[in-house]
Amino acid sequence: MSLIIERIAAFSDNYFWLFHQADSQLACVVDPGDAAPVEAALKEHRLTLNGILVTHHHHDHIGGIRELLQNHPVPVYGPGSIEEITHPVADQDHLTIEGTLFEVIAVPGHTLDHIAFFAPEESLVFCGDTLFAGGCGRLFEGTPKQMWQSLQKLIALPPSTRIFCAHEYTQANLRFAQAVEPENKALAIRVNEVETLRRAGMATVPSTLAEEVATNPFLRPEQASVHLAAEAHEGHTIQSSDEVFRVIRQWKDNF
Repeated sequence: MSLIIERIAAFSDNYFWLFHQADSQLACVVDPGDAAPVEAALKEHRLTLNGILVTHHHHDHIGGIRELLQNHPVPVYGPGSIEEITHPVADQDHLTIEGTLFEVIAVPGHTLDHIAFFAPEESLVFCGDTLFAGGCGRLFEGTPKQMWQSLQKLIALPPSTRIFCAHEYTQANLRFAQAVEPENKALAIRVNEVETLRRAGMATVPSTLAEEVATNPFLRPEQASVHLAAEAHEGHTIQSSDEVFRVIRQWKDNF
């Protein structure tokens, strides 16, 4: 893996991702909700912006694009529903950016236009607000069934896939995860690791898909422990994983 990825912290808890090949000064940024921190990172690392990737239309993911384009007339890849997109992409499209092959995966739920960019050779996915470390995005536009189907697409990626999500929500997400699965030993270990990182002022992302599958309740509706927790919370028998996901998503919304 030769891709270098810089984390750009923005707003109160956003991450933008700036990536380039080790032997190149040309870089792309993912979900630039604000131009100023991107410009600062480009200057710090002596990089030239050469492209923008967008996962969905929320302002904290696209708010900096127009200002960036004033200084850097570069292609913008993302859902065709977004005005600033110059190169629309959709599910199962393939594109090569800065020498890296990306597969586009449609992941509706958080928004209907949400996509993820998976780089198989680099074993990473830029997943925006669909999958978080320890959690998943709220359902602003899609249905629980849509979101669960989207998460199943991500579950199907290789376990070593690094999850580059867009927010530092991990501690709050894991508190909820422990309410769902208090006996999950892997989760208890992860909680301690995350607390150590945050006390040191360090980021908790990226995680790996294997770590998420073991500890993230939104990827575990088919596990008996999560199914039973959803039934206990709801007070009746639940028949399907779709319904388990719906219950724990609504539970988290009010947690």
